Amino acid sequence: MYTITDLFDLEHTVAKEYLLGFTYPWEALKGIKDLILRLGEALGDDYNEVSPQVWVHHSASVAPTAYLGAPCIIGPETEVRHCAFIRGSALVGAGCVVGNSVELKNVILFDSVETPHYNYVGDSILGYKAHMGAGSITSNIRADRKNIVVRMGGEAMETGLRKIGAMLGDHAEIGCNAVLNPGSVIGRNAQVYPLTGVRGTVPAGYICKQNGEMVEKR
Repeated sequence: MYTITDLFDLEHTVAKEYLLGFTYPWEALKGIKDLILRLGEALGDDYNEVSPQVWVHHSASVAPTAYLGAPCIIGPETEVRHCAFIRGSALVGAGCVVGNSVELKNVILFDSVETPHYNYVGDSILGYKAHMGAGSITSNIRADRKNIVVRMGGEAMETGLRKIGAMLGDHAEIGCNAVLNPGSVIGRNAQVYPLTGVRGTVPAGYICKQNGEMVEKR
């Protein structure tokens, strides 16, 4: 249920060919930096290299107070707002919103993703039209610093990785001030209520409530 093809429509990212080389999305995290460098060198005249290894599409809007760390790619018609902090290794698709005081690090944002207000998104992949409400974050490291285990129902999958944020399927909706704990996987069209702490997975088409209850959408 939580493979790359289960979660994402790969027609909505320039990382399609790269992602097809993996089964589970967290397996792709290690290579995001190298992917961006390869893609960046091959971009056409529609992109400006505004600083070394930072490519911004002509139609994108970047606030003068935003920080764009290398390497990163900002796609067509994407808006990077006031005081956004892109630390690097961020592949941001077309028509995205990277909002006020949002921090991105080692991420792939599919087209039309919205992270509009005070979000931290690290070591994560956000699918087509995924939306993070104000203040919602992806926590990407365990308190004990051990490797992250992805829990799917009764199954525990060892990842061998110390840092994994969250994998958000297409059209996932994360409520304000929700916390997605390390290794969380949110299925397509799933919803997380505001102020909810998510551990493990939320199935496609389900709502995760504050008490951890899962309810199928009607």
